[in-house]
Amino acid sequence: MEMRQEIINKLNEIEKKEHVKIIYAVESGSRAWGFESIDSDYDARFIYVRDKNEYLCLDEKSDVIQLPIDDVFDISGWDIKKALKLLYKSNPSLLEWFASPIVYKETKEASYIREVIPLYFSQKKLYCHYQRMAKTSLKYMNKDKVPVKKYLYILRCILSSQYIVHNKKQPPIEIERLIECELPNELREHMNKLLMIKKNSNEKKYVDHISSLDEFIFTNLEERDVSSFIDGETSWEPLNEVFRKVIEKNSDDMF
Repeated sequence: MEMRQEIINKLNEIEKKEHVKIIYAVESGSRAWGFESIDSDYDARFIYVRDKNEYLCLDEKSDVIQLPIDDVFDISGWDIKKALKLLYKSNPSLLEWFASPIVYKETKEASYIREVIPLYFSQKKLYCHYQRMAKTSLKYMNKDKVPVKKYLYILRCILSSQYIVHNKKQPPIEIERLIECELPNELREHMNKLLMIKKNSNEKKYVDHISSLDEFIFTNLEERDVSSFIDGETSWEPLNEVFRKVIEKNSDDMF
């Protein structure tokens, strides 16, 4: 609870210093996924909105706010305009923010975004993202021991992509829910062992290969035809409407 309040305090400081209103703030990364280490940092992410007049200026301000990163905190956020443009592309990070189980702040304006997320969710883009991220991390599987963080990261990506195949919708981000939905029963003991090791060690912990999990990984990284997967909405108008609603709502009472 102390750390949560410290993060909220930092978000409040950002609002005052930057003259913005934070409309949504969550934890992302390993703590949101459910496999943080004893020394994992806090990855807080947020969406903010400026005064309406700021969006009518030719000299646009930066659309990212980031505090200096240290061993404990990694806190950054996107302007509402940037967030909505990325939602148009079914951006995986933004989609995961809105699926985070750890929410530091959520306003009425955030609900406007949440309402249109299903319109722009692309089965194809998110599936390909998780498959690509898993394949990118395969280089860590080529040694005698594997970083437990990368082991779980690869498995989470594969389980997420499998969830999309089977359910045609955005997967949950919590590893426990993905295990329940997508991991064969005979592999769960091994997976739970990895989770216990991860949660009780530091970020650099290495483990031996588990042959059954290795087989599961490589089997599910085989090429799949995604031509039948559905893409998201192509019209900008729902997002334009959200943008207008958000800045109008805040133009009078934000500052």
